[in-house]
Amino acid sequence: MQLQLTTLDCGLLVEGVTDLSLSQTLDCGQCFTFSPLPISHCIEGLCETWQGWAGRHFLTVSQRKDGALLFHNTTGADFEQFWKNYFDLDTDYSQIKAILSQDETLKKAIFNAPGIRILCQDGWEALCCFIISQNNNIKRIKGIVERLCQSFGEPLSNGCYSFPSPSTLAHLSVDDLAPLRCGFRAKYLIDAACKVNSQEVCLDKITSMPLNQAKEELMKIYGVGPKVADCALLYGFYRLECCPMDVWMKRVFQVLYPNGLPECAKNHIGIAQQYLFHYARTCPQIFEEDNPVTKKQEAPV
Repeated sequence: MQLQLTTLDCGLLVEGVTDLSLSQTLDCGQCFTFSPLPISHCIEGLCETWQGWAGRHFLTVSQRKDGALLFHNTTGADFEQFWKNYFDLDTDYSQIKAILSQDETLKKAIFNAPGIRILCQDGWEALCCFIISQNNNIKRIKGIVERLCQSFGEPLSNGCYSFPSPSTLAHLSVDDLAPLRCGFRAKYLIDAACKVNSQEVCLDKITSMPLNQAKEELMKIYGVGPKVADCALLYGFYRLECCPMDVWMKRVFQVLYPNGLPECAKNHIGIAQQYLFHYARTCPQIFEEDNPVTKKQEAPV
């Protein structure tokens, strides 16, 4: 997409943004460090504002009705060096959606939430967040992540803290994590930190490993099973061939795709999964027996 950057007194205005909704992307279960704020009126026409952090970067970002983004207190250099990649703005989602829409169910799922993008998150942060996500809900996950960063991260701005490094957490005990109220997940976080810090699990090599090997690498960590590994790979290492299987996605495959995803999804499995996951959660009526969508079967990928 062709982006136009304009520096304003209150931040950086990025026009030409397509196929991105802040609410659909930041609140669809793939990240846990952003929350909505009351709408800012420093520029006319804003429809939503979100605030949060990634790595050592704090951000307040708003969106206009025409899709343009206002990155508050952000320079062009900050946008180009970090946030442009974080929001995956170099990927042509219009083309991907056109390919996936060859399948009628995927077409409906995309229509339901056309502004979802896969964020390019840090692998370590995503791994920890999805360890915390086990048998948990989004509100509690966000609370635990926030307390983890406040307790062991470094201050950024506006009361936010960076994500603690593996070396920081590796020197802690389960008792040290008790104030986070993360329960049984504390021992998983400590084990992850120790193994990443010692290079027993090498996160730097994950993106270049064959998928099965990368998954096995993450599953060396105590408490990391196939689902957590797939989530970390998709959302933290941008492995778009991953399809995390939770309760919703298992139902999607059982009811809508008993023979596997359609051929048109083979090169964009992770993106297709995210549309279908959101569709299943927000439109449970698609699983009703009298719905014609539930009667279709596709060739496997």
